[in-house]
Amino acid sequence: MSDKKQYKTITKDIGVSVEPFYLDQESEPDDSHYVWGYQIQIENYGRETVTLERRHWVITDGNGQTHEVEGEGVVGEQPILEPGQAFEYTSGAPLSTSSGFMVGSYKMKLSDGSYFDVEIPAFLLDIPSNSRQLH
Repeated sequence: MSDKKQYKTITKDIGVSVEPFYLDQESEPDDSHYVWGYQIQIENYGRETVTLERRHWVITDGNGQTHEVEGEGVVGEQPILEPGQAFEYTSGAPLSTSSGFMVGSYKMKLSDGSYFDVEIPAFLLDIPSNSRQLH
């Protein structure tokens, strides 16, 4: 059984799934530097083609400090999703605390030029517990 948690939302026929993971090899806990990656899948369940134009993230660390990130597209792309298509990408975020969370939205454009926002589910950034394995 996997310890990985998956978070999912659907907004106006666009599904967003997030699976966060801790990047132990890139983190330096002694220097208060913790890094997480997250894999996102965006699925178009609707009948219209959409383009992911912009992203907006709110990243909150374990002390309640927030950092906002806005920009065009994701990972250097503005993916076009036709009905039934999906787009997957992996990105990451550093924190100065050992836990936190992220939440955000994508600005989608329809073929008629109108826009709508798609919710990215809030997800935890937490160091996996060193769970003992039973033999």
